[in-house]
Amino acid sequence: MRKIVVSEYLSLDGVFQDPNWTWPYWSEETAKFKYDELFGSEALLLGRVTYEGFAKAWPDMKDEQGYADRMNSLPKYVVTTTLEKGTWNNSNLLKDNIVEEITRLKQEEGQDILVFGSADLTQTLLENNLVDQYNLLIYPVVVGSGKRFFKEGATANLKVVNTKTFGSGVIALIYQPAPKEETKEAAK
Repeated sequence: MRKIVVSEYLSLDGVFQDPNWTWPYWSEETAKFKYDELFGSEALLLGRVTYEGFAKAWPDMKDEQGYADRMNSLPKYVVTTTLEKGTWNNSNLLKDNIVEEITRLKQEEGQDILVFGSADLTQTLLENNLVDQYNLLIYPVVVGSGKRFFKEGATANLKVVNTKTFGSGVIALIYQPAPKEETKEAAK
Protein backbone atom coordinates (compact mmCIF):
# COMPACT_ATOMS: atom_id res chain seq x y z
CA MET A 1 0.00 0.00 0.00
CA ARG A 2 1.33 3.42 -0.95
CA LYS A 3 1.44 6.46 1.33
CA ILE A 4 0.29 9.95 0.44
CA VAL A 5 2.98 12.42 1.48
CA VAL A 6 2.09 16.13 1.49
CA SER A 7 5.18 18.31 1.08
CA GLU A 8 5.04 22.04 1.69
CA TYR A 9 7.18 25.12 2.19
CA LEU A 10 5.65 27.18 5.01
CA SER A 11 6.49 30.52 6.55
CA LEU A 12 6.33 30.83 10.33
CA ASP A 13 2.87 32.36 9.96
CA GLY A 14 1.62 29.42 7.87
CA VAL A 15 1.73 30.99 4.40
CA PHE A 16 2.57 28.66 1.53
CA GLN A 17 1.41 30.73 -1.43
CA ASP A 18 3.96 31.98 -3.96
CA PRO A 19 7.00 30.76 -2.01
CA ASN A 20 9.57 33.09 -3.59
CA TRP A 21 10.52 33.98 0.01
CA THR A 22 12.18 30.54 0.28
CA TRP A 23 15.06 31.26 -2.13
CA PRO A 24 17.34 33.14 0.30
CA TYR A 25 17.30 30.01 2.49
CA TRP A 26 17.94 27.41 -0.23
CA SER A 27 20.90 25.19 0.58
CA GLU A 28 22.47 21.86 -0.26
CA GLU A 29 20.65 20.40 2.75
CA THR A 30 17.30 21.58 1.43
CA ALA A 31 18.13 20.28 -2.04
CA LYS A 32 19.05 16.85 -0.65
CA PHE A 33 15.85 16.70 1.40
CA LYS A 34 13.73 17.52 -1.68
CA TYR A 35 15.75 15.12 -3.87
CA ASP A 36 15.30 12.22 -1.42
CA GLU A 37 11.61 13.02 -1.09
CA LEU A 38 11.02 13.03 -4.86
CA PHE A 39 13.06 9.90 -5.52
CA GLY A 40 11.22 8.11 -2.69
CA SER A 41 7.98 8.66 -4.60
CA GLU A 42 6.60 7.20 -7.77
CA ALA A 43 3.71 9.54 -8.54
CA LEU A 44 2.55 13.12 -8.05
CA LEU A 45 -0.95 14.05 -6.90
CA LEU A 46 -1.72 17.67 -7.71
CA GLY A 47 -4.57 20.14 -7.70
CA ARG A 48 -5.28 21.93 -10.96
CA VAL A 49 -3.65 25.27 -10.07
CA THR A 50 -0.39 23.68 -8.94
CA TYR A 51 -0.47 21.33 -11.92
CA GLU A 52 -0.87 24.16 -14.42
CA GLY A 53 2.04 26.09 -12.89
CA PHE A 54 4.27 23.01 -12.87
CA ALA A 55 3.21 22.03 -16.42
CA LYS A 56 4.44 25.42 -17.67
CA ALA A 57 7.74 25.34 -15.78
CA TRP A 58 9.06 21.78 -15.50
CA PRO A 59 9.10 20.46 -19.09
CA ASP A 60 11.88 22.89 -20.04
CA MET A 61 13.99 22.40 -16.90
CA LYS A 62 17.26 20.47 -16.79
CA ASP A 63 19.70 19.71 -13.99
CA GLU A 64 22.68 17.43 -13.47
CA GLN A 65 21.12 15.59 -10.52
CA GLY A 66 18.13 14.32 -12.54
CA TYR A 67 15.47 16.07 -10.44
CA ALA A 68 13.81 17.68 -13.47
CA ASP A 69 13.86 14.41 -15.41
CA ARG A 70 12.21 12.68 -12.46
CA MET A 71 9.52 15.40 -12.15
CA ASN A 72 8.80 15.18 -15.86
CA SER A 73 8.68 11.38 -16.06
CA LEU A 74 6.59 10.56 -12.97
CA PRO A 75 2.89 9.78 -13.40
CA LYS A 76 0.83 12.82 -12.43
CA TYR A 77 -2.68 12.54 -11.05
CA VAL A 78 -4.51 15.84 -11.34
CA VAL A 79 -7.68 16.61 -9.41
CA THR A 80 -9.73 18.92 -11.60
CA THR A 81 -13.27 19.76 -12.59
CA THR A 82 -12.24 22.11 -15.41
CA LEU A 83 -9.32 20.64 -17.36
CA GLU A 84 -10.26 18.54 -20.38
CA LYS A 85 -6.76 17.29 -21.12
CA GLY A 86 -3.42 17.07 -19.35
CA THR A 87 -0.57 18.66 -21.27
CA TRP A 88 2.39 17.52 -19.15
CA ASN A 89 3.97 14.10 -19.72
CA ASN A 90 2.20 11.17 -17.97
CA SER A 91 -0.79 13.24 -16.77
CA ASN A 92 -3.99 11.56 -15.64
CA LEU A 93 -7.06 13.64 -14.79
CA LEU A 94 -9.20 12.72 -11.77
CA LYS A 95 -12.57 14.38 -12.32
CA ASP A 96 -15.14 12.24 -10.54
CA ASN A 97 -15.31 10.29 -7.28
CA ILE A 98 -12.07 11.90 -6.15
CA VAL A 99 -11.91 10.30 -2.71
CA GLU A 100 -12.59 6.85 -4.15
CA GLU A 101 -10.02 7.32 -6.93
CA ILE A 102 -7.33 8.48 -4.51
CA THR A 103 -8.16 5.64 -2.10
CA ARG A 104 -7.72 3.22 -5.00
CA LEU A 105 -4.35 4.76 -5.91
CA LYS A 106 -3.20 4.39 -2.30
CA GLN A 107 -4.11 0.70 -2.28
CA GLU A 108 -1.74 -0.07 -5.14
CA GLU A 109 1.72 -1.40 -4.37
CA GLY A 110 4.68 0.92 -4.71
CA GLN A 111 6.42 4.01 -3.46
CA ASP A 112 4.81 7.14 -2.05
CA ILE A 113 2.44 9.49 -3.84
CA LEU A 114 3.74 13.03 -3.38
CA VAL A 115 1.57 16.15 -3.11
CA PHE A 116 3.10 19.60 -3.66
CA GLY A 117 1.16 22.85 -3.15
CA SER A 118 -2.50 22.05 -3.79
CA ALA A 119 -4.05 23.39 -0.57
CA ASP A 120 -7.65 22.69 -1.61
CA LEU A 121 -6.75 19.12 -2.55
CA THR A 122 -4.84 18.69 0.70
CA GLN A 123 -7.87 19.93 2.63
CA THR A 124 -9.97 17.23 0.94
CA LEU A 125 -7.32 14.62 1.74
CA LEU A 126 -7.20 15.79 5.37
CA GLU A 127 -10.98 15.72 5.74
CA ASN A 128 -11.07 12.15 4.41
CA ASN A 129 -8.10 10.81 6.44
CA LEU A 130 -6.05 10.14 3.31
CA VAL A 131 -2.79 11.90 4.28
CA ASP A 132 -0.18 9.53 5.69
CA GLN A 133 2.61 12.04 6.21
CA TYR A 134 3.28 15.78 6.13
CA ASN A 135 6.78 16.93 5.17
CA LEU A 136 6.76 20.57 6.23
CA LEU A 137 9.76 22.80 5.61
CA ILE A 138 9.33 25.73 7.97
CA TYR A 139 11.19 28.89 6.92
CA PRO A 140 12.42 31.51 9.40
CA VAL A 141 10.33 34.26 7.89
CA VAL A 142 6.96 35.87 8.62
CA VAL A 143 5.35 36.74 5.30
CA GLY A 144 2.43 38.67 6.80
CA SER A 145 -0.19 37.86 4.18
CA GLY A 146 -1.06 35.21 1.67
CA LYS A 147 -2.90 31.94 1.50
CA ARG A 148 -2.44 29.82 4.59
CA PHE A 149 -1.80 26.14 4.09
CA PHE A 150 -4.28 24.85 6.65
CA LYS A 151 -7.66 26.47 6.15
CA GLU A 152 -9.52 28.00 9.04
CA GLY A 153 -11.50 25.25 10.73
CA ALA A 154 -9.17 22.45 9.61
CA THR A 155 -8.30 20.04 12.38
CA ALA A 156 -5.81 17.20 12.66
CA ASN A 157 -4.04 15.39 15.44
CA LEU A 158 -0.49 14.71 14.39
CA LYS A 159 2.65 13.24 15.88
CA VAL A 160 6.20 14.29 15.05
CA VAL A 161 8.15 11.39 13.57
CA ASN A 162 11.29 13.30 12.60
CA THR A 163 12.84 16.76 12.66
CA LYS A 164 15.90 18.23 11.03
CA THR A 165 17.32 21.72 11.35
CA PHE A 166 19.26 22.98 8.33
CA GLY A 167 22.14 25.43 8.63
CA SER A 168 20.05 28.03 6.77
CA GLY A 169 17.52 28.11 9.63
CA VAL A 170 14.92 26.02 7.80
CA ILE A 171 13.41 23.24 9.90
CA ALA A 172 12.00 20.05 8.41
CA LEU A 173 9.09 18.75 10.49
CA ILE A 174 7.78 15.33 9.54
CA TYR A 175 4.33 14.54 10.92
CA GLN A 176 2.03 11.56 10.65
CA PRO A 177 -1.55 11.24 11.86
CA ALA A 178 -1.63 10.38 15.56
CA PRO A 179 -3.67 7.36 16.53
CA LYS A 180 -6.64 8.36 18.69
CA GLU A 181 -5.14 6.56 21.70
CA GLU A 182 -1.99 8.73 21.50
CA THR A 183 -4.07 11.89 21.15
CA LYS A 184 -6.10 11.06 24.26
CA GLU A 185 -2.94 10.21 26.24
CA ALA A 186 -1.17 13.43 25.20
CA ALA A 187 -4.16 15.51 26.34
CA LYS A 188 -3.86 14.20 29.92
